[in-house]
Amino acid sequence: MKILITGNMGYIGPCLVEQLRQSYPDATIVGYDLGYFAHCLTGAPVLPETRLDTQYFTDVRNISREDLDGVYAVVHLAAISNDPMGNTYENITAGINHKASVRLAELSKECGVKKFIFASSCSMYGYAEGGPRKEDDELNPLTAYARSKVGTEKDIKHLASDDFVITSLRFATACGMSERLRLDLVVNDFVAGAITSKEITILSDGTPWRPLIHIKDMARAMDWGISREASNGGQFLAVNTGSDEWNYQVKELAEAVGKVIPGTKISVNQDAPPDKRSYKVDFALFRELAPDYQPQVDLITTIKGLKEGLEAMNFSESNFRNSHFMRLKVLTHLRDNGLLNEEFNWD
Repeated sequence: MKILITGNMGYIGPCLVEQLRQSYPDATIVGYDLGYFAHCLTGAPVLPETRLDTQYFTDVRNISREDLDGVYAVVHLAAISNDPMGNTYENITAGINHKASVRLAELSKECGVKKFIFASSCSMYGYAEGGPRKEDDELNPLTAYARSKVGTEKDIKHLASDDFVITSLRFATACGMSERLRLDLVVNDFVAGAITSKEITILSDGTPWRPLIHIKDMARAMDWGISREASNGGQFLAVNTGSDEWNYQVKELAEAVGKVIPGTKISVNQDAPPDKRSYKVDFALFRELAPDYQPQVDLITTIKGLKEGLEAMNFSESNFRNSHFMRLKVLTHLRDNGLLNEEFNWD
């Protein structure tokens, strides 16, 4: 079996490769990434890509039929991966997250790929009242990132068949320690603040709802996508991926971090404008279809893992929101120093 992972040199990729190596020890696993964040290693004992059979440093927008030769499954992670980056680089986000994703799916089908796993997002629900969102509820994407996920799902759905099974995993917000850690994610940010300054600064009023999922459980879900047959959920499946127990208000997340790291002061911005990205999510369909791949890592374990990982790095960067731990800062640095051109190719 040959598995190709796009965007493997980001936050989730190293964890996914470990998961797939365990599940498919004899598989040929190939990484496909332009390497924007290759240098953002955090506590990695070895270069994560040494666990792969092959690593291509190539733009997913330029993927070729030759790259897909003999591939059984494509796991598509590559994306401009959060709202701040999407809002700053909206046209690039549309080009990479949407247009290139659709082209990749079309090319994959033409080349005989059997399984296509798309890393989608619950952020497409935007602002939602009236109970947890189900897969057939109205979508309300509020950002370029969320719109790109909605557009991709819509445009690849018709490609699905018994011979080309598409699984679109609408992931909850990611969290947890990684060998390429991001701190521009809510739980990760809170733990970093608690460790460096004994303070958590909530940028909103703390009331918005967020569903969350640990990156290890994301990797398990993508593993399921590789094994899923059309008889289990259909030729095309868009499914909320996470756990009902992981629907939290932002202030609850801060309080949980405070319990693990005593003495942490929690500051709420009462003057913040309303955060419209607030939604609870229903994960019943994922429980039904993937009973053996349900999330296993709970919130407290996640916080402890982040604390231990950051402490092992001797992490003390109190100004981390302006550091390379924030993906937007990395891209901006590369652009400002003339390393990436306007099309986000290496210059």
